[in-house]
Amino acid sequence: MQGSASSPSSRTNALIAVGLVSILWGTTWMASKVGVQYIPALQLSGLRHLIGGGIYVLFFLLYKRMVPTRNHWFRLIWMSVLMFVLSNGLSVLSIVYMPSGLGAVVGALSPIWVVVFSFVFVKKAIFKPLTIIGIVLGFAGVVVTFFEFYQKIMDTDLWLGILFGSISSITWAIATLLTVKQSEHIDPYFSLGWQMFISGVLLNTISYASGRFVSYDNVPANAWLSIAYLIIIGSVLAFGAYIYALKRLPATLVSIHSYINPIVAILLGDLLMHEKLTIYIITGTLITLVGIYLVNSSFKR
Repeated sequence: MQGSASSPSSRTNALIAVGLVSILWGTTWMASKVGVQYIPALQLSGLRHLIGGGIYVLFFLLYKRMVPTRNHWFRLIWMSVLMFVLSNGLSVLSIVYMPSGLGAVVGALSPIWVVVFSFVFVKKAIFKPLTIIGIVLGFAGVVVTFFEFYQKIMDTDLWLGILFGSISSITWAIATLLTVKQSEHIDPYFSLGWQMFISGVLLNTISYASGRFVSYDNVPANAWLSIAYLIIIGSVLAFGAYIYALKRLPATLVSIHSYINPIVAILLGDLLMHEKLTIYIITGTLITLVGIYLVNSSFKR
């Protein structure tokens, strides 16, 4: 989905929206890290999407009188599973086992996975030499980032965090490509709301069935504050700004948030969550971001 701004003021507002997304999505990693200290990760993600998506759904039901058609339901369900149940649910689960800043670095690989899976989903995808270099740098940067955690990866559950984070970024990339390939004429906010709401139901059900579920009346205040932040800032405001920007600016310009989100997450993790910031993390993150930039700027659709 890509559009162009119709006026200078519209373009300015869209650029402001990109700035908001770049900062706000970076802060959600810390908010999620706080939340998983009190309630299970999948339940946390489920509550966020159930309530956040419910706000969108109620708006369209009450004010727009819109409900999904039979043709929309299938797409809404599989999109909710890929982009929210798997991608977002697993990204939150990943930071149970590793620092939030490192989780953001693994999550930042999504644009690179988009290019890798373009061979499968996009016909006539062309890889330039610079694209290959970018892909190599992206993954090499992650290796450098986790270099000093080698022993922890071998001796603790840190490897689970890397695994869940990797699956999360892969499913987001696949969902992105399938969305472009099977796009329909449907209001993006309407689609987003139902995807979040459906995923919220599924994630809460999965969490309850697995036995990792806290009764709502036993959820502590700090967890509700985290959930409220994720709903208002992460789901409603940031996602709304993201779609607003995509409708008015080139997708390549909007993708700048991919470079800023992990930097914000790492800095907040160091300042507020006491996640140690080392030269390996700084260097590895920079290498990864350079790789993402090369991929985004050189890959030809």
